[in-house]
Order: sequence, then structure tokens, then C-alpha cells
Amino acid sequence: MSALKLIIGNKNYSSWSLRPWLAMRHAEIAFEEEVVRLDFDGEGPTNNHLKVYSPAGKVPVLFHGDTHVWDSLAILEYVAELYPDRGLWPKDRATRARARTAACEMHSSFTALRAELPMNVRRAPSRVPCSEAAQADVERIVELWNACRSDYGNDGPFLFGGFSIADAMFAPVCNRLSIYDIPIDAAASAYIDAVLGMPAYLEWKDAAEAEPWIIDAEER
Repeated sequence: MSALKLIIGNKNYSSWSLRPWLAMRHAEIAFEEEVVRLDFDGEGPTNNHLKVYSPAGKVPVLFHGDTHVWDSLAILEYVAELYPDRGLWPKDRATRARARTAACEMHSSFTALRAELPMNVRRAPSRVPCSEAAQADVERIVELWNACRSDYGNDGPFLFGGFSIADAMFAPVCNRLSIYDIPIDAAASAYIDAVLGMPAYLEWKDAAEAEPWIIDAEER
């Protein structure tokens, strides 16, 4: 099998890069990584220079021989097909469908939360007030998490017991709710602790803390 190479952005800020990186590292899938610094203009990343990696001009991007895959969820699906023995999706079809639904809801939703509470691995936790829209996102996320844990979480600390792509998709949200000290219930807090305590996440966190790049208002 050809070697895998994952192009990612700054580990402190790039939530989309964290998702496939975390799943692949946790599943012990060998890959080479290349970190590409994201430039910021106060509005968000300016990614024209990233078009050398993908036509979308965004990270992450997975290179596998002549195959290039961009978009976090597409990468995760591709890797799950390459390594069906690594358990990146639940084995049971109905459970797998529910896990895919959760992952896709994360992929397409929660825009207020993303805009107001960006991922920042280095940030010291302190409370930030949420808008009504962001608070509604938080409430829906907690509802989803608790439903998955109640229905499927008996065999482990993650949404479907064992770690899956659904957990990789929500890992940046765990960071956000933790660093901005957003009030949530005990069950959701326990889930966050499980994700942020993963050896793979702690490896990412150590690398993020060592990065020299800082954007404005990092300590907001």
C-alpha cells in the first residue's frame, strides 16, 4: 500500500485538521504529516497559497499515491475504507448509521458556535458569554452527545462506546467547550474529559503549545 501523507494547518487553530489526524493516530495508522502555516487577516485564514495542495485551497488534504482527498469527513471515510479492521465506524449497521448521522450533523451544522468560539488549544480556560444562537448550538450538541451515550455508550467512554469517526468530528468542539468554560451537564463533561484525555489528543496538544504562530485576540 502506498504511504499516506496528511497536510494539516496550525495545530493550535486548525479544527478541521485535528479531526482526521486524531482518528488516524488513535487507530495507529501510519502517515507522514506536513504542517502548513495558515495566515490570518482578522476575518479568517487566507488560503490562496494552499491551492498547491488542493483546488479548494483548504486543509486538511490526504495524499495516497495518485489519490488526493480533501475535506475532513471525506478523508476519514477514505481511511476507514483503507483500514476496515481499525474500527473507525461501529460494526453494527444501525449503530454505524447513527454514528454517520452524528458526524454529518457536526460537519454541516453549529455555525454560530464555530464563529464565536474558535478552537485554540493553548488558551487558558475562562468563560466567554455566548449569543443565543451559539447557546442553541451548545444545547443541541449536548443533547446529541447524551442521546448517543445513553443509547450506545455502554462499552466505553465515547459516543458509541469505542472511539469512532463521530468522536473525531466532535473533538474540536470538546476543546471549544472546555477552553471557553461553557456550562454543560456532568455527562457531557465526562465525555469531553474522555476525548481531551486521549493520548493522541495530548500529543496534538503538546505540538500545538510548541508552535510559534499567534493570531490577534488569541487570549480573548
